[in-house]
Amino acid sequence: METAPLDSQDELTALRALVAEQAAKLESQEAEVIKRDSIIGLLRAQLELLRHRQHGASSEKIDRKIEQFELMLEEIEACRAEAEMRSGKTPLPELDDAPDKPKRKPLPDGLPTEELVYAAPCNCPTCGGTSFLKAADRVVQVLEHVPASVKIVRHVEKRMICRECDTTVAGEMPTLPIERGKPGPGLLAHIMIAKFDDHIPLYRLSEMYDRLGIDISRSVMADWVGRVSGLLAPLVFAIRAHIAALDRIHTDDTPVDVLDPGRGKTKTGRVWVYVFDGSGYQAATPGAIAYYYSPDQVELPARRWHQRVAGSHHLPPE
Repeated sequence: METAPLDSQDELTALRALVAEQAAKLESQEAEVIKRDSIIGLLRAQLELLRHRQHGASSEKIDRKIEQFELMLEEIEACRAEAEMRSGKTPLPELDDAPDKPKRKPLPDGLPTEELVYAAPCNCPTCGGTSFLKAADRVVQVLEHVPASVKIVRHVEKRMICRECDTTVAGEMPTLPIERGKPGPGLLAHIMIAKFDDHIPLYRLSEMYDRLGIDISRSVMADWVGRVSGLLAPLVFAIRAHIAALDRIHTDDTPVDVLDPGRGKTKTGRVWVYVFDGSGYQAATPGAIAYYYSPDQVELPARRWHQRVAGSHHLPPE
C-alpha cells in the first residue's frame, strides 16, 4: 500500500485542525445567539412588568428603569440582526416565521408615493429573441426617509400711490412671530417641539442645521425660544384658567435640579403638573394639562389651588 508523502500528511493534519477550529467557533456563535435570545425574552418580560407598574408608586424610578431596558433591548437586537446578516440568515422573518419576533406592519396609507420603473431588456439574454409576452410585475414597497429641508419665503407687499391724492395703498402682509427676524412660524414651531418635546438641546439643533448649510447659532435660537415663550403666555394662562375652573383634577410634582447663580451649584426645585382627563367617564369638558414651577419644596401651586377651592375663582399665574 502506498503512503502519502510527509508534506501531504502535514497538510491533512493542519486542514483537520482548521475544520475543528471553525466548527468550535460556529458552535460558540450559535450558543451566543441562543444566549442573546434568552436575554431578549427575559428583558421583554421584565419590560412588560414595569409597564404595568408604571402608574404605581415611584413612577419616576420605574420610568428610568424602562429607559434602561429599552436601551439594552435595542443594543441586543441590533447585535443579533448584525450576526444574522453576517451568517447569511434572512434579517427579517416572514409573517408565519419566528412568532417571538415582531410582525411586519403594512405601510401607512396617505403618504406621498414615488414610483421607480426598471424596464426589462429588449433582447432575451438566453436566445436573443425580441418577442415577449406580458408577465406580472414584481412590486416591492419600501419606506424611505426624505431629509429635512429649509426654504426661504419672500413676503412681498405690493404698494401703489393714488394719482388723485397721493395716498399709498398696500396689500396686507401677515404678522410675523418675530418682527424684523428671520424665522418663520414653521421653523419656530419645529425648534420648540424639538427642544421641549423631543428633548434635543439647542446646540445639537444648531449642528443639525449646519449640516444643511444653514448657520443658526445656539444663542440665536435661545433668543427665539424666549420670544416664542412670551407669545405663548396668553395660551398658557388660558389653559390654567380652564383647569382652575374644574372641580376634579390630578396633581403631582417632580424634583428638578436648577442652577443657583452666585452659589456655584444647583438647588432642587419642583415642577408641578395639574391634569384633567374626563375621557374615562365621557366628560364633555375637554382635557387639559397645566405646568407650574416652584423654586423650593413649598407647595406654592398647590396652596394657590386650595385657596381657589376655598373661595377664589381663578388660579393666579406665576
